[in-house]
Amino acid sequence: QVQLVESGGGLVQAGGSLRLSCGASGYRFSLYGVGWFRQAPGKEREFVAAISSSGISTDYADSVKGRFTIDRDNAKKTVYLQMNALKPEDTAIYYCAASRGTSPYTRDYDYWGQGTQVTVSS
Repeated sequence: QVQLVESGGGLVQAGGSLRLSCGASGYRFSLYGVGWFRQAPGKEREFVAAISSSGISTDYADSVKGRFTIDRDNAKKTVYLQMNALKPEDTAIYYCAASRGTSPYTRDYDYWGQGTQVTVSS
């Protein structure tokens, strides 16, 4: 059974940092790219960052470039999202998802986690 489990969310003040983790099981982790998406109340789910299966290629939404970093440890079957200089507008539920490629589009992802809440106070 495929599982993606996010952790590391929480409440942080503006300017602070959080590190999200996405643990995977039940599929060939090293063959899949992983993306992070987020969804704020009343808004559509949006792309945040993605990393290729090898970890060589990464992609970021313009809104997080220079502040967020995605990386992965294939031995641990885990992908991380380091979030620095957080802003109130980063408040959302953050989801990780797995895809055979690296894509900013939700339709290209096969497996999804349940999400972790990130709240940034001003």
